[in-house]
Amino acid sequence: MPELHVIDHPLVAHKLTQMRRVSTSSERFRQLLTETSLLLTYEVTRELALHDVLITTPLVETHQPELVEDPVVVSILRAGNGLLAGVLQVLPSARVGHVGLYRDHETLEAVEYYCKFPPLEDRMVIVVDPMLATGNSAIAALDRVAADGPSAIRFLCLLASPEGIAALHAAHPDVAIWTAAVDERLNEVGYIVPGLGDAGDRIYGTT
Repeated sequence: MPELHVIDHPLVAHKLTQMRRVSTSSERFRQLLTETSLLLTYEVTRELALHDVLITTPLVETHQPELVEDPVVVSILRAGNGLLAGVLQVLPSARVGHVGLYRDHETLEAVEYYCKFPPLEDRMVIVVDPMLATGNSAIAALDRVAADGPSAIRFLCLLASPEGIAALHAAHPDVAIWTAAVDERLNEVGYIVPGLGDAGDRIYGTT
């Protein structure tokens, strides 16, 4: 069955409420998003593979657990980079790919304008984007990622709509979703309600 993980943590809920407020400045929004993405990254990486390595402490030699390898992180431009900053604080040696997509406001379909990945074959890939609204951009990005043969894909977002979750799971049932909240619905122009507006505009101060 498709997996959905809603991260139930008081700090995540608190910071998300601050981001929802229309009065929150772009500077404060970016700070909150980075802080929240740190917490989300701890959850999405909870089951990464470990192996034992021999190390020397100041006292003895000992076998201890270490990551087999870092996942690759793929950011959906432009808003995905708002999550990426916090993710890379937790995974500083992760390699990073980007997919540039914008939403056609007439059709709500995703239009690609850029794509560049490090090697993804047989690697764990975490795809990041703050909003899972219609699911069109996420599905387009996941199509690109899946074509390179990763061992597993996880999708990390700040907010999701029921419609976006259903669409993503229909297109990619093997991709698990991690999110801070599932909101009520999409409105008539494809925005999440109650939501927080356009994440890219909130991050970068554009309209």
